[in-house]
Amino acid sequence: MSLTLTVLGTASPHPGPDRPCSGYLLRGGGAEVWVDAGTGTFAELQRHTDPARIDAVWISHLHADHSADLLAAFYGLAYGGLTPPEPVPVYAPDGCAQRLAGFLGRPDAGFLRGTLDVRPLYDGHVARHGDLTLTARAVAHDVEAYGLRAACAGKVFAYSGDSGPCAALTELARDADLFLCEADVDGHRDGERVHLTPEDAGATARAAGVRELLVTHVGPTLTPEAATARAAASFGGPTATAREGRTHRA
Repeated sequence: MSLTLTVLGTASPHPGPDRPCSGYLLRGGGAEVWVDAGTGTFAELQRHTDPARIDAVWISHLHADHSADLLAAFYGLAYGGLTPPEPVPVYAPDGCAQRLAGFLGRPDAGFLRGTLDVRPLYDGHVARHGDLTLTARAVAHDVEAYGLRAACAGKVFAYSGDSGPCAALTELARDADLFLCEADVDGHRDGERVHLTPEDAGATARAAGVRELLVTHVGPTLTPEAATARAAASFGGPTATAREGRTHRA
């Protein structure tokens, strides 16, 4: 009944050698959930599980570095011999199915339903798979975006997705055992805040009272090591860098 997170990819905004974009495998309560499907993560998912066995896919927002490998997943599950016993639930912002269908040149997304059961997320959305509960919270980004709070057997995992500083993100992470948080930008920019600096990530973790902070989705103006060090100084608690292939326990 443990709650674990395996890192599939962390890159922003495009994949690099041996570094896919955002994607994670969350396991707990007898369920396996693929969290974000950034470019390159479907291949990495296959290192850790049979994609036909996953219970659900959860997509924070529809930017390509978090969702593009849904296309690879559809091909693998529909045509590549990885056939699931029933359509896989995909929790994603509204319009996800239509985007996939459009890429494939189909005017109607209905043909996806035999493979991917796409269900729109909304603020406060709750889904349960086995003894794992997934709750979505709308966060501040330049498109519709959600953070994730997952709970199982008294343990809590929280994930920022892409977000600027906001009260909803702090509440999402409240008392989490493991908080996976982006630190995409080096400093504050003029205008709307749609990403977090390392200091923002650490401050959010501190305000939320999380047990451990895991830094991910570090942008090209930073190194993961520097971002983690800065987030740790702001947080004042246990802080680590998310790295491909590693598994963390909540």
